[in-house]
Amino acid sequence: MKLAVVGGGSTYTPELIDGFARLRDTLPIEELVLVDPAADRLELVSGLARRIFAKQDHAGKITTTTDIDAGVADADAVLLQLRVGGQAARNQDETWPLECGCVGQETTGAGGLAKALRTVPVVLDIAERVRRTNPDAWIIDFTNPVGIVTRALLQAGHKAVGLCNVAIGFQRKFARLLEVEPGQVHLDHVGLNHLSWELGVRLGGPDGENVLPKLLAEHGDAIADDLRMDRRIVDRLGVVPSYYLRYFYAHDEVVRELGTKPSRAAEVAAMEKELLEMYGDPALDEKPELLAKRGGAFYSEAAVDLAASLLGDGGSPVQVVNTYNNGALPFLPDDAVIEVQARVGRDGATPLAVPALDPLYAGLIANVTAYEDLALEAALRGGRDRVFKALLAHPLIGQFDYAEGLTDRLIAHNREHLAWA
Repeated sequence: MKLAVVGGGSTYTPELIDGFARLRDTLPIEELVLVDPAADRLELVSGLARRIFAKQDHAGKITTTTDIDAGVADADAVLLQLRVGGQAARNQDETWPLECGCVGQETTGAGGLAKALRTVPVVLDIAERVRRTNPDAWIIDFTNPVGIVTRALLQAGHKAVGLCNVAIGFQRKFARLLEVEPGQVHLDHVGLNHLSWELGVRLGGPDGENVLPKLLAEHGDAIADDLRMDRRIVDRLGVVPSYYLRYFYAHDEVVRELGTKPSRAAEVAAMEKELLEMYGDPALDEKPELLAKRGGAFYSEAAVDLAASLLGDGGSPVQVVNTYNNGALPFLPDDAVIEVQARVGRDGATPLAVPALDPLYAGLIANVTAYEDLALEAALRGGRDRVFKALLAHPLIGQFDYAEGLTDRLIAHNREHLAWA
């Protein structure tokens, strides 16, 4: 089995490598190709990757290339984990929206739209190269904003599934609190990428006992602290929202907070510099503890599970992924991309049935889906008016003057990445 990782020079990659090494019986990789235009980063990351494989007695071969076509040739699956513009672009996404009193964040709001506009054309170009080189390869997208990027891929006819680590993070957290194995925890996970709720936490499987009320009663403070939300929100809802819902449920508070400290991008850039220095140490042969603070926890386990199911029979039959709605949420179009439990196999992902949702959740999902429609249109066709309409439709913006000001700032800060600007 051959896998290619586009964005293989990312500081995330050793997390992925560690999972591939530990879970080699689930996903037996013979060749892993790390693809990245940054040859210097590739050298550092691939060196550590080979040492991790060697330490854990993994027989797979790790190669590198800056050539996408060569890297994806004959690959059974291609993982996308790229960031167009790097941390510098992310830093802009997280700062200029604050000038208009709107949240600055890399995957939602105006910053999230900027990232989508930069990313969708690049990902579609990569996907076309994959299709020309190997039309049977699966594309697993971990590149944010995952929902919009996955929809772009599916809409263009690619074999693609979107992946996020939010659900597996909750599964692992709840398993620790319940003192059970993670495989015993099944989540009633519903929503869109970075706009989701855990409506139930079931033991033993989809039809198991819902222990979410017990979790909230016994561990509500810890759960709320992890979400960085007031416990009253969690208690009132009676569910566990994704931590990205903080930008919606406490928008003004978050804006004030973000205006008083360095951006997350600045923190991550400093962390990446330190990590790359560590990766260059020939004595290092395991992922460093610092990597856990970088983000992407349990990404490797989720990626292995998904790839194993798409390529064979090694993965879990039901997983939380991003894929076409196809009637699972009846208030959305079939071609909307949602993030729910789905049955995954060689033919792709099929969402499981979702019980009727409270309008409190359905309304916000529908609103953000409408924004994502407009965002994808802007990413594919360009133009100031399309950017403006997407911003005006976003529930975190929604005011004419805000949308006008943010449109000008978005284009000014991203002109080098927008072919039409």
